[in-house]
Amino acid sequence: MKAALIGADGELLHQARRPTGRDRGPEAVVAGIVDFAAELRAWGADRLGEPAAAAGVAVPGIVDEGRGVAVYSANLGWRDVPLRALLTERLDAPVAVGHDVRTGGLAEGRVGAGRGADRFLFVALGTGIAGAIGLDGRVEAGAHGFAGEIGHIVVRPSGLPCPCGQRGCLERYASATAVGEAWAAACGDPDADAADCAGAVEAGDVRARRVWREAVDALADGLVTALTLLDPRTLIVGGGLAEAGETLFSPLREAVRRRVTFQKVPSLVPAALGDTAGCLGAGLLARDLLAAGPPACGPSSPAAPSAAAPAAPTDPSEVTA
Repeated sequence: MKAALIGADGELLHQARRPTGRDRGPEAVVAGIVDFAAELRAWGADRLGEPAAAAGVAVPGIVDEGRGVAVYSANLGWRDVPLRALLTERLDAPVAVGHDVRTGGLAEGRVGAGRGADRFLFVALGTGIAGAIGLDGRVEAGAHGFAGEIGHIVVRPSGLPCPCGQRGCLERYASATAVGEAWAAACGDPDADAADCAGAVEAGDVRARRVWREAVDALADGLVTALTLLDPRTLIVGGGLAEAGETLFSPLREAVRRRVTFQKVPSLVPAALGDTAGCLGAGLLARDLLAAGPPACGPSSPAAPSAAAPAAPTDPSEVTA
């Protein structure tokens, strides 16, 4: 878990990290999140003389952002957790709850690599692949909270089975996990990962280049499908696999260019915020609550800090956490 307290001008006032503690079960994870947020708010009150004015939290899995409910997370083992209600009661402040990749995309779109773009698509290549569809400064969640699940576009019909129940999903070929597994099998080292594969590609290893090319081709197929549907102005790629830099982006740009016909090729750029994007996005959600008007509960002074991750300023008199 990552948390931060920031000022209205974007100044980072305090940040902290701690283990999720998922080995202790879903109830302990939820309690840890609530306690962590409360401690962050208390830090602001003690050190800055005022508590945080709003909170933003970004969580993985299926999220009902409208109700503030963490519907399901396989990694954390929870179902239907009323996070917003729990945090609002504990913090006595307004709370926003968002999906981790969508909130990361929100940050990249507003203050990161997509800043200034009216339409963008953020794609995170990590354990799996997920995306965020940016429209005029906000991120589209979809009718049921599933928008942006680009990792489950089928790019290889009848291909590798995916835990979602389909075969041939993009994330089975182009996620950092998939590349690591393919390279481990190709080089015979069960501990090899995607970063090792990227290094071998740069060193000229023929096996690594084959693995990498297959991943890039699959990713290009998925991205062209997405840009055909969405027509983004900027395509932002982040996550662990993107840390390979131009080893990824040079062949990926070329592979996308070869596949388009009538479509406009967007600016394809690396994410700028790294692993702080989700935390920053949570702060933006908190900032949006303050910008929407006086909170229904908790502190109402516009100068009070707000409990969230780092956020972009909207009113210079406000401080956010």
